[in-house]
Amino acid sequence: MSRLLSPAAAVDVLADALRAGFDPEAAPSRSAVPVPAGELLLMPAAFGAHAGVKIAGVAPGNPAVGLPRITGSYLLLDGTTLQPLALLDGAALTELRTPAVSALAVRHLTPDGRPLRLVLFGTGPQAYGHLEAVRAVREVAETVVVGRNPVAARALAGYARSLDVPSRTGTPDEVAAADLVVCCTTARTPLFDGTLIASGAAVVAVGSHEASARETDTALVTRAEVYVEARSAALREAGDLLVPMAEGAIGADHVTGTLADLVHGRRTPSTVRPRFFKSVGMAWEDLAVATALYAAVRSG
Repeated sequence: MSRLLSPAAAVDVLADALRAGFDPEAAPSRSAVPVPAGELLLMPAAFGAHAGVKIAGVAPGNPAVGLPRITGSYLLLDGTTLQPLALLDGAALTELRTPAVSALAVRHLTPDGRPLRLVLFGTGPQAYGHLEAVRAVREVAETVVVGRNPVAARALAGYARSLDVPSRTGTPDEVAAADLVVCCTTARTPLFDGTLIASGAAVVAVGSHEASARETDTALVTRAEVYVEARSAALREAGDLLVPMAEGAIGADHVTGTLADLVHGRRTPSTVRPRFFKSVGMAWEDLAVATALYAAVRSG
């Protein structure tokens, strides 16, 4: 899909949707249904000239048999008649849109004009996609890959070097020297000590959308300015925020702003506190990117 829509173009598509006035707070919520193999997710959205729905499967046992953990399909519809227009690979769509959401946040939460030292947690498709998306919006001075599987971590570091980004594998405590930390793992408990994050650094976490799962700790969340896609979605699904709330460390008002606030210039991020962007993934993002992909195919 990146051949039809580059990571940079996908970032712009999402920004354009927000500039056009779409309100993520009013978007339909995700439906999650437990099944024996894992979980089925239903994600509908409608705005502009189109509507669409993603049906995704999360199958934790798949990687052990050589299959992707995330499966699914995306059905794009005409917004007026609801007639089907296209069927897209849902997993491939997610691999393009999730990094684009993160990169849109990175564009606003990190300084421009200075190469960033990136610490990247994860070695799966989302880690590769995030490396490419971050590079689309910022120059990367070095990438440090942190992963449970040393072979996979070395492979991702090698891929980064093939993109002319100096890269190596590392350990969680290297977040102390990072300008940007990106977490895209299946972890359910914190990946690093949040007290190590520098005051001017940014952290992005995308790996979970469950109230009890998180990649970051309470120490980071309490120190940081927190940005989300939508307060309503984050307060339903973002364990990175809900666990500290359950502990009494923060309240719902701890969220500083949203992606829309950043895009519209309603919030200016702090330069003396860490900035934390927590993404749970929303259906409007899938629709915006799917619509752009459909337009690219039609024009090609």
